[in-house]
Amino acid sequence: MELFITSFLYPLYATLFGVIIGSFLNVFLYRFHTGKSINGSSHCLSCNVTLKWYELVPLVSYVVLHGRCRTCQSNIPPRYFMVELLTGIVFWLAATSAAPYLLQGLMALFLTVLILVLVYDLAHTIIPDEFVLALIVLACVRLVFEVYTGSSLMVFGWGLLAGLSAAGPFVFLWVISQGRWIGLGDAKLAFPLGIWIGIQGVVSLVMLAFWIGALLSLLIIAIQSLLKRGQFDLRIMGRALTMKSEIPFAPFLIMAFLAVYIFGIDAFTLITYVI
Repeated sequence: MELFITSFLYPLYATLFGVIIGSFLNVFLYRFHTGKSINGSSHCLSCNVTLKWYELVPLVSYVVLHGRCRTCQSNIPPRYFMVELLTGIVFWLAATSAAPYLLQGLMALFLTVLILVLVYDLAHTIIPDEFVLALIVLACVRLVFEVYTGSSLMVFGWGLLAGLSAAGPFVFLWVISQGRWIGLGDAKLAFPLGIWIGIQGVVSLVMLAFWIGALLSLLIIAIQSLLKRGQFDLRIMGRALTMKSEIPFAPFLIMAFLAVYIFGIDAFTLITYVI
């Protein structure tokens, strides 16, 4: 019975809780830095009709309503469904990890803030300092937990070194290009990612971020060229993407972080496989 609870029920409850958190994240993202209170009633962005409780069931309502408002039939941005789904997956990953419960909670919170960064950067091409500060605090709390569970105080020094090592290349590119090649926000984001992932994963984090960015950007350009459509349904791509286009780099950093932290991918090992 205990095995059933820990291997099935606990991850299931964690996932459902994550999906609910994802629904709240959607409200938070929509109203963040707009002056609107997050306590206000949810409403359709097109007809402004206040939504009923059965129109707000995470994931389920979007599927049942076929991604449309029940009143005016306008399209509901798929972002809302994806944020809820991603947050559920994040909590499932944390709950199924072998880490202690407290570290699982920190991991879920850290990855949840990364979802905020991902969506906000895609929508506005900027990474709010509040999100970066939250990530730094969570990464430092993890270091405190490691010391509490027996690690040396030197873990703080290694954590700081890892953060600076991850942010360093992006700061360098920002300085020499005067902000034309990359934003300072990406350097800020790399700092807590480096602290969390540790010094052993920093090189892979940076290398994979650039590789993923280059490959995905070229792929999108190729698809746009083949389809002759000029854009995808993303606010950052209101016009055709070209080699000179400015695109958010945070998604690539986050994907690289997940590749290293969750899947244990090593850039040098990957090179040997490719060669």
